[in-house]
Amino acid sequence: MTASARPRVRFSKLRPGAVAPRYMSEGAAGLDLSSAAPEPITILPGGRAAVPTGLALEIPPGFEGQVRGRSGLARKHGIGLPNAPGTIDSDYRGEVAVLLINWGAEPFVVNPGDRVAQLVIAPVAVAELEEVADLSATARGGGGFGHTG
Repeated sequence: MTASARPRVRFSKLRPGAVAPRYMSEGAAGLDLSSAAPEPITILPGGRAAVPTGLALEIPPGFEGQVRGRSGLARKHGIGLPNAPGTIDSDYRGEVAVLLINWGAEPFVVNPGDRVAQLVIAPVAVAELEEVADLSATARGGGGFGHTG
């Protein structure tokens, strides 16, 4: 993808200590998001916390921000996102917060400036909906969870 074809995402820092999102390597798919909390946040085992990033984003129409967990936090500490991926809509202008959950056995402390999630900017298809009386048949039909074994 050429530089001119990349979506331009504008951002504002809303809090002191907010860290600009950034790609950590040339091939990274996600921008790292960091905590802008004014003090450490402790997440007990089984607990959840909304971690403020101190950022507001302007994602262009036709795109969304997908908030995803960091694999290192999941592997080392059992920290994830209960709603992964979280979605940031293109018309949202409020502060981005990352909802973390501690699936680990020990309390986990998020310090100001810690990287807590990744943000992937992805295209969105807006569907045209049509209500009908019957849907087309498929081999799968209504087979749901675990229907193939």
